[in-house]
Amino acid sequence: MPGEAPLVFDLGTGARQLGRALLTRPEREVQVFISHFHIDHLFGFPFFSPVFAPSFKLRISSPSFSGDATRDRLGRYLNGILHPLRMPDLPAPIEYGSVRPARPVEAGSATVTAVGLNHPGGSCGYVVSGGGKKVAYLTDTSPLSRPGEGLSGGLAPTAREAEAIRLLQGADLVAMDTMFSEVEYLEKMSWGHGYPEYAALLCRAAEVKTLALFHHSPDSHDDALDGLAERWAGGFDGMRVIVAKEGADVDLEG
Repeated sequence: MPGEAPLVFDLGTGARQLGRALLTRPEREVQVFISHFHIDHLFGFPFFSPVFAPSFKLRISSPSFSGDATRDRLGRYLNGILHPLRMPDLPAPIEYGSVRPARPVEAGSATVTAVGLNHPGGSCGYVVSGGGKKVAYLTDTSPLSRPGEGLSGGLAPTAREAEAIRLLQGADLVAMDTMFSEVEYLEKMSWGHGYPEYAALLCRAAEVKTLALFHHSPDSHDDALDGLAERWAGGFDGMRVIVAKEGADVDLEG
């Protein structure tokens, strides 16, 4: 919400540029939610400018049983070996929190609810509700049903799908992992990433207004993504479908 601490989800390489931008804003607080602890989602942590600004107050939460567990897991990266910094070297006051699937937490005037995903080692997405709007970030997840089961098989949702549908119900925007094509997914089912057709089925079942195809393959290129955008330009059964782009703004009123 305007005037409140911004919400940041994961700290990949984009955290460097984002952190610099946050230093120019009047708000001196930020809340960070980590989806999981694979290194590509943490690369930017020691390059995130607010952690070096004593005037900033940060709260960093992750899927864990305690704030201490969140701190300890981040400390495995900032340990003086994998990175020259150690956690005590960070001058900003940082509070560490924990989240559990389907248990809402308050973040200013917004509510943030974790969604259990399907990724090696575990992962959570996040649903943010506030100001009459609902937005979800679902990164690093395979489908919540196996091929031929649940929504994947044209059947009733599995228990995991039904829970995700409940939490996503009526969302204005969902950014969901669609790294692979359906054929690529069937070849790499254990990798923990999804494909557009499944994301569309899940979001349609939840009556989502806009689906953003997200977490593009590092092997992809502009022409391929332009083609993806063209294939989904007509939406899916009345639901708007867009391709996520770096730096893009999405108008939730549109």
